[in-house]
Parts: sequence; structure tokens; C-alpha cells
Amino acid sequence: MQCDTKFDFLTRKHHCRRCGKCFCDKCCGQKVALRRMCFVDPVRQCAGCAPVSRREADFYDRQLKLLLSGATFLVTFENSEKPDTMVCRLSSNQRFLLLDGDGDGDGHREVEVARIAAVQMLTEGLPPGDTLSHTSLPASRPAAEGGNARAIGMTLQYTTPGAEGLTQLTLTAGEDADGSRRQATAWLAAMHKAAKLLYESRDQ
Repeated sequence: MQCDTKFDFLTRKHHCRRCGKCFCDKCCGQKVALRRMCFVDPVRQCAGCAPVSRREADFYDRQLKLLLSGATFLVTFENSEKPDTMVCRLSSNQRFLLLDGDGDGDGHREVEVARIAAVQMLTEGLPPGDTLSHTSLPASRPAAEGGNARAIGMTLQYTTPGAEGLTQLTLTAGEDADGSRRQATAWLAAMHKAAKLLYESRDQ
């Protein structure tokens, strides 16, 4: 269906396990793990899907643990006058961003990942007014991934059930118990990569 090969008894067609389209063996001979679809062992994928699955596998191996463990941030909600100190982490089922405070603010909030409409990274080391957004992610990387800019925060826009328009919250890297922002910066770099993967694989 996607290449010019004529299929017959000797030349079999193969389905890419990611996109489901049919290919010959040459066009669909790569075997890569596909964890987002619960294939833990490597499965047959086409030349277009295999690189995306490799990047996702790298993300699962390197960045996912950081997102699950969380980090401390100063969190400003849309109508807040001052930021709350909260720990932000990805839920174990990877469907929600969980925000847990120290009890002085809102205490606990959840943002459904599927409802996030835009992610914008707040950075240092770029000209004034320049930011990294999900639309320009392929061309730019935070310092933790080898770029010149250092991620210091992130703005999320998302929809909430029953509400019109978008809700916004801003995370700014906070200090952990040791007075370091290293964990928060690493978490932001991992979230940056997650947003990039989601943006790239929308049509996959």
C-alpha cells in the first residue's frame, strides 16, 4: 500500500505495527520496541515510524524516571497573586501532571496530559523576548541536552472540563532540600523532550 512492490506468493506484505500500513520486507524490516502501544519486545516497523519509536524508547529509558520522581517548583496559577511552592511530577500511569503543595496554597492539583494545548519553555541564555515553544522544539534544546539556553521554567496552557477557553499555569524552577535547582532543571529538560515527542508523533 505504501511502496511500489508487487506482492505475490514469494513477496509478502508486512504491516508496520505503529502506523498499520502495508510494506514490503525492505521498507518494513526494522524491529524496534514500541512501548507506547504496549509492545515491549521489538516489533516490525516501517522506515518512517522506526526513528520516532527509537526516540521514544530513548525517552522511556532516560527521561521518564525524572518526570515520575518530580521536582520542586514555584507554581503560579492564572488567578494567583503569588506563586505556591509545589512538587510537580508525572503520575504513574503517565496521564496526569500532579502538583502537590505544602498545605498553604491549593494543596493538590491535577492536569490531564491529553488536555495540554501548548507548552512554552522559559529560558536563560537567549536574546530578550526569545523563548522555546513546542512549535520550535526540533530546532532548539535546553542546556541539559546540549543547547546554549538553560531552562528555568515552563508555561502550560490546558483545557479543563466544563470551562471555556484555556487555563494557564507557570512553573519556575525551585530549590530542593539541598538548596539546588539541579533536579528542577533536569525535570524541565525531560518535560521539554516529552513535549517534543508528543508534538512530533501527533500524526503517528
